[in-house]
Amino acid sequence: MILVNNPGTWRTVYWPLRHASWNGWTPADLIFPFFLFTVGVAAALSIAPSVERGESRWRLLMKTLRRGLTIFGLGLFLNGFPRFDLSVLRIPGVLQRIALCYVCASMAVLTLRVRGQGLTAAILLIGYWAMMALIPVPGHAGPGLTQVNLAAYIDNALLDGHLLHDGWDPEGLFSTLPAVGTTLFGVLTGHWLRSARTPSRCTLGLFVAGGVAVVCGLAMGVWFPINKNLWTSSYAVFTTGVALNALATCYWLIDVRGYRHWAALFVVYGTNSIVAYVLSSLLAKVLLLWTTRGAGGSRIPFQQHLFEAVFLRLARPINASLLYAVAYVILWLGVTGFLYRRRIIIKI
Repeated sequence: MILVNNPGTWRTVYWPLRHASWNGWTPADLIFPFFLFTVGVAAALSIAPSVERGESRWRLLMKTLRRGLTIFGLGLFLNGFPRFDLSVLRIPGVLQRIALCYVCASMAVLTLRVRGQGLTAAILLIGYWAMMALIPVPGHAGPGLTQVNLAAYIDNALLDGHLLHDGWDPEGLFSTLPAVGTTLFGVLTGHWLRSARTPSRCTLGLFVAGGVAVVCGLAMGVWFPINKNLWTSSYAVFTTGVALNALATCYWLIDVRGYRHWAALFVVYGTNSIVAYVLSSLLAKVLLLWTTRGAGGSRIPFQQHLFEAVFLRLARPINASLLYAVAYVILWLGVTGFLYRRRIIIKI
């Protein structure tokens, strides 16, 4: 997320680091569903054993709600910084969606059996497809899958003036329903990892399920296009398939074969992932708000000055833009590395 969100300039970015403009996908479009999928896996690996040990479900639910509210609040803080104008404050956001999906998935683990969790995911994705594809958008001739669509209409009706764009938001409330489905797929995967199956069989199951999900997602895309902005059901299934294959590869390399050293940097980032995301987003805003005098005498953002004065001198624009993003990732690796060495884990 940090790499994709912080190029030196948005005018020159390699296509894998750009989101698809509407239908379709790029590697950048895999990041968010991967994160939600992992949230679901973690929920199954942490909450389910706590329930089995006899911990109070009510206590676990309160802990979940508190964490969800904290993450949601951090998202609102990022959206409002630095002016905090409540009249136009964007309500949805990346952290807000993470919070909602985390709470919903955790509640499913606490209240439903595995079959019920799978059934809930299916209902969410099938129901979302049916509503988006069959219900006419009020004020229009029929259903829509462009920026005029049922999800945008509902979000605008509930949060008019508090969305990212005029009339719609890529992290809107209605499209969070299939995102919960993505998270529940992660929960089901977590249960599979906790099962008594051998590591080899577990790995094979992940690869097979991933392959089936990728094919199903692509097939569904014929009728309900793969689209991150709408978080279509085909997008949820397809990205879950890719996530399953990625997880299977990591599980085979790390847990089965014991190749762990290559993943050390990811562990460093992962121990304080939300902190790294929040602080990096804040600094990025500060660098854009802090202005300095440019070559022509006009005021320009310090981020632009830094990019032009340092990185543009090292490479042509598109590579300089990438270098800036990589340098920003390394900067926050240094911060999280410092916290990791000091055994400081800021729990949200």
